[in-house]
Amino acid sequence: MVTGMVLPDLNLPNKHFVPEQFRADFPALHSESVYLDSAATALKPQVMIDATFAYYAQNTATAKRSLYQDALQVTTTIDKARQNVADLIHANSSTEIIWTRGATESINLIAQSYARPLLQPDDEIIVSELEHHSNLLPWLIVAKQTGAKVIKWSSDIDELSSLLSAKTKIVAITQMSNVTGFCPDLATISHIVHQHNAVLVVDGAQGIVHHALDVQQLNIDFYAFSAHKLYGPTGLGVLYGKPVLLKQMSVWHGGGKMLKSASFDDFIQEDIPYKFEAGTPNIAGILGFNATLQWLKSWDNKQAENYTKQLADYAKSQLNQLTDIQFYSVDSSPIITFNINNIHHNDIAILLSEQNIAIRTGELCAQPLMNKLGCHGAIRLSLMPYNNQQDVDKFILELQSAIEILV
Repeated sequence: MVTGMVLPDLNLPNKHFVPEQFRADFPALHSESVYLDSAATALKPQVMIDATFAYYAQNTATAKRSLYQDALQVTTTIDKARQNVADLIHANSSTEIIWTRGATESINLIAQSYARPLLQPDDEIIVSELEHHSNLLPWLIVAKQTGAKVIKWSSDIDELSSLLSAKTKIVAITQMSNVTGFCPDLATISHIVHQHNAVLVVDGAQGIVHHALDVQQLNIDFYAFSAHKLYGPTGLGVLYGKPVLLKQMSVWHGGGKMLKSASFDDFIQEDIPYKFEAGTPNIAGILGFNATLQWLKSWDNKQAENYTKQLADYAKSQLNQLTDIQFYSVDSSPIITFNINNIHHNDIAILLSEQNIAIRTGELCAQPLMNKLGCHGAIRLSLMPYNNQQDVDKFILELQSAIEILV
């Protein structure tokens, strides 16, 4: 019997999506504030908070090292979490799942462990203009290191076919833009990319929250996302990779538990995924994320997403009644990005903040896309199933008041 560590009961029955019940699981919403910045980071359900608290309050055992019962329980739960992630994205095995510090580190790991040994001068990496800096800068860095070239791609599928060549080694694309909410056709893109024997890297940081994905069906080579955008903790990320690619990759970080043996002459690395997980993992984060993934199984996520889209459509219909508004986001997206002509986006954010309304403004970590859109920043509200019409109505009311002050 395991002693000293009590985790919350996560054997929750499957149920339909009920907005009020879903919202009640988020303690941060039990206030007068309105949270509309979920594309930056999602709020956390009580089960995640409880699981994290239980680890720190009742057990500080580490994983994959000690043999006492609490330590073994922690290791078992981390293994379950890895399998839950594999199930979430339909990976073939949990060994294809690597823990990282976030989507950013996951993509940097691909760039340094897979791409850097592979790339030769004049090889090409195609990167779409939709990308967050986390799916652009790692490729610029590795291109400088190897003499390869980063090729700009508009995300148009016809253009992709014309850009691909024998020089193309990697194509990097987001699952969902954090600026426009646009979701590329990954099935068609994957088919075209693999016809040219290139590797497809997908940044799922925004997309996994709203759209279920099957990495096997889509034939994705690498897939990265962060836990904190999927109701989980910060400082934890996932990298999925095809085993044939992961096995050929060199290790990036050295340290404890990523090796089988070591001497002053050399070392023998562990098998995948452990060879990429040097040092003590983010144990509390993984346990909290495992609780989150178990909790997500108790909701009908398709119903939740449909509800969010309806809420987004309502929000946009209200915004459309304003004058001098310019939209940058696609329709029926939980991400709505816009500007009010002749008013600086940050001025809007400051006035809304005074009314306890949280939104995001600025370049949204996507400067090249902002330049293409012809702006130097924008207002972004991002919705999740825990939002409701009252949130939107308060946002619209206070936005109108801010505009009246600023014009």
